Amino acid sequence: MESKAFEFKPAERISTVSEYYFSRKLKEIARMNAEGKDVVSLAIGSPDMPPSAETVKVLCEQAQRPDTHGYQPTIGTPELREAMAGFYSRWYGVELDPASEIQPLIGSKEGILHVTLTFVNSGDKVLVPNPGYPTYTSLSRILSAEVVNYDLRPENGWQPDFEALERMDLKGVKLMWTNYPNMPTGAPARRETYERLVDFGLRHGIIIVNDNPYSFILNKGQRLSILQVPRAKECCIEFNSMSKSHNMPGWRIGLLATNAQFIQWLLRVKTNIDSGTFRPMQLAAAQAYKNTDEWHMQANYATYASRRALAEEIMHRLGCTFDANQTGMFLWGRIPDSCAEVEDLTERVLHEARVFITPGFIFGSGGNRYVRISLCAKEEQFREALRRIEKMNQNAE
Repeated sequence: MESKAFEFKPAERISTVSEYYFSRKLKEIARMNAEGKDVVSLAIGSPDMPPSAETVKVLCEQAQRPDTHGYQPTIGTPELREAMAGFYSRWYGVELDPASEIQPLIGSKEGILHVTLTFVNSGDKVLVPNPGYPTYTSLSRILSAEVVNYDLRPENGWQPDFEALERMDLKGVKLMWTNYPNMPTGAPARRETYERLVDFGLRHGIIIVNDNPYSFILNKGQRLSILQVPRAKECCIEFNSMSKSHNMPGWRIGLLATNAQFIQWLLRVKTNIDSGTFRPMQLAAAQAYKNTDEWHMQANYATYASRRALAEEIMHRLGCTFDANQTGMFLWGRIPDSCAEVEDLTERVLHEARVFITPGFIFGSGGNRYVRISLCAKEEQFREALRRIEKMNQNAE
């Protein structure tokens, strides 16, 4: 009997998205490195420094216990939830009930999925910033939501244009994604923006989801949370992550804070998807939330400040302009008018200087004239990248 070739079509939802840009590009860079080209990567925001020594110590001690290896509750351990509440009280002045107003997450990306599953039906609308984190768009599309972009513009400090938002057709909008301090633009959080977002959400019946992982990076001022605004818990959800603030990206530990009803609805979804995080990791994370002010200053300010100065030099060598008041883990720069397309510059830098920087178009059309440099590389790598780019420029003269 002649066998027939097996044919199968995937779910239609995957036609709405493509492989993540960095996933595709890192394959190309791996091939270049295998050929001995030694690419310097200044593209991805994965902190290259370790967590505090006390954090790692607790992890090791707890992992050696015979009674810490079983399934864990999806709601997280009491120790972790209490530490998260203490973190918000200490740094943001926001009081949260650890038993009902906090939900640990397996990273913010998982949180984006679960929040969308909980609050958005197929065909509902979701407001997504442009430029903005690509996952807000891709997961919304995978879940059959309609993505409605709202523009962030440099002349407005990359803050939402509330007059433009009020003119939009908001019928069917369930969620609005915001992200301050902003990625990719580095725009700082503003109390006024948070106040207007809360008012906007309350008046229009829209849940405002603020993604807030960068408030400890190059920020000496007051750390802001949207939950500081009166009545914010009624319509707002805030994410926070240990990836950036505590040098724990691979641990995949974050939190969601909001009102108790929202969390109960979210748990109906989450308890059917995962079984919680490894207990030693939760207990170590609880320890990390106790890091001293001195640790945060060294790990999240002093080191990044010296790298930022080198990133600014690279921007200058590329002919890019930037706002010196940016905060966060990246430097966002506008490409020179002589460049027709941003990828003309980033591909030239990759293949001639062997330095990988991010083209802004991956964050939406609002990033078409921008590049982003990550501060997650050693100073010697920045200096080598600068040397290579200077040589590239000399060869072009």
